[in-house]
Amino acid sequence: MIKKILFLALVAFGLFFTSCSDDDDNNGSSTKNITLNISGLEDLGSDFVYEGWVIVNGTPVSTGTFTDITSGQNFAIDTVQLNAATSFVLTIEPSGETGTAADTPSDTKLVEGDFSGNSATVSIATVGDFTTTTPSGNFFLRSPTDETGGVNNNNDENGIWFGMPGDPPTAGLILPTLEAGWKYEGWVVVDGTGPLSTGTFTAFDVADDNAGATDSFSGTENSGPPIPGEDLLNNEPTGFTFPIDIRGKEVVISIEPSPDNSPNPFLLKPLKGTAGNDIAPAVNDLTFDNTSFPTGTVTR
Repeated sequence: MIKKILFLALVAFGLFFTSCSDDDDNNGSSTKNITLNISGLEDLGSDFVYEGWVIVNGTPVSTGTFTDITSGQNFAIDTVQLNAATSFVLTIEPSGETGTAADTPSDTKLVEGDFSGNSATVSIATVGDFTTTTPSGNFFLRSPTDETGGVNNNNDENGIWFGMPGDPPTAGLILPTLEAGWKYEGWVVVDGTGPLSTGTFTAFDVADDNAGATDSFSGTENSGPPIPGEDLLNNEPTGFTFPIDIRGKEVVISIEPSPDNSPNPFLLKPLKGTAGNDIAPAVNDLTFDNTSFPTGTVTR
């Protein structure tokens, strides 16, 4: 009799275990871990967070928010949704996002990847297409906003413009068009002080967002040529002393979230160069560097 009761108890336990196992694998209310092995992320500060998303039948489903950029993080989400996901996207969101079904992704999509089996390799394709052409660029030293009546005031070492010198100067940046949520930004790295922005832009043949409405170059006041750039002569930001001699300094083009998370350059820095000792018409080169781009995989 005791053996019979023990046998029945084992059968019941086995049925219960099988039922629980089936729920974990198939029940829509169960959860399953998604693991983010993404390197190259940086601290976003107190006002922004990262948020992961899986795309299920064309609909984004949040995998949760995070600020800890350590690789190998796990997030539990609905098993059925995760198994049905076709791709993964990582966005930058304002602080206060909940990582729940009520969230919707921002335009600022940093990396994405399509699932192949249970793994997705991520890239910055959601920022711009850096695969079809090799980015490059040129810049020159000149201070056109300080010219009086077309006369050069002999301080061209204090101005930097991204393009080719001429009358007027022309575009000289070869970079992909950015997706919504991103802007390019120029920088001069000042020894002992840090990076100084020359302005943000999305087009290469018009003035950047720092430009005034008018300037000496166009016959009016306080503006420059129809390309991104800046004369580092007046109205210096806190911590800097103008004028700044740009010769010999590192020059960077970064890609910034919009809205921006910091007054410093974001982690994406596709073009780098060093200013030479000669002013325009001398031209300086910017070369492509993708070592700042985040890489990694997402597994489910």
